[in-house]
Amino acid sequence: MQYSHEVDHMECVKKGPNHGPAPIPQEGKWIQAKEIKDISGLTHGVGWCAPQQGACKLTLNIKDGIIREALIETIGCSGMTHSAAMAAEILTGKTILEALNTDLVCDAINTAMRELFLQIAYGRSQSAFSEDGLPIGAGLEDLGKGLRSQIGTMYSTESKGVRYLEMAEGYVTRIGLDEDGEVIGYEFVRMGQMMEQITVKGVDPTEAYKKCLGSYGRFNEAVKKINPRIQ
Repeated sequence: MQYSHEVDHMECVKKGPNHGPAPIPQEGKWIQAKEIKDISGLTHGVGWCAPQQGACKLTLNIKDGIIREALIETIGCSGMTHSAAMAAEILTGKTILEALNTDLVCDAINTAMRELFLQIAYGRSQSAFSEDGLPIGAGLEDLGKGLRSQIGTMYSTESKGVRYLEMAEGYVTRIGLDEDGEVIGYEFVRMGQMMEQITVKGVDPTEAYKKCLGSYGRFNEAVKKINPRIQ
């Protein structure tokens, strides 16, 4: 290590207290994180790209500084889905420092990784106070039955009003209107469960569709029912 002439000729002053870093909560313990391997936890974060046309929700389960599980969900940009496919292969097995300094293909995913790094390094993980953290596989719980992302898609215009297109329950097939033309409920199909019925259990597609239909609110009392994508 090189020292400047000025520093080299300074008087040596002994360092006082050295208590190390403040402990952070991790998986039910208080840990003084001094190295990457000291970091553990499951957490979520959101990132966005420079033009802000798309966003990414990233979930990581980290054990001993290494990413053991990753869930990447993207919205708003078709190219991001392919980027997420590549990033999902890249992330697992890397330390969080490696992942932070790796090109994860898409700006939104890179930004999400940065936000997660800050959370996890400061002890702000979702599993901070969960003893032994969460098992590998816990990330799938965010998806629910059929393993589909929770998506809300709504569209509206001043002249024609609102259209519900996708809810947490599923793909909206019809919205119900009352006498005044206001929305009072909707019908939906549980896409994940329907595809599971068809592809895994071999149920006839028409029967699977009917089995996975549901409604919310006062849909059955609606005076008029419209297809939000056509009418």
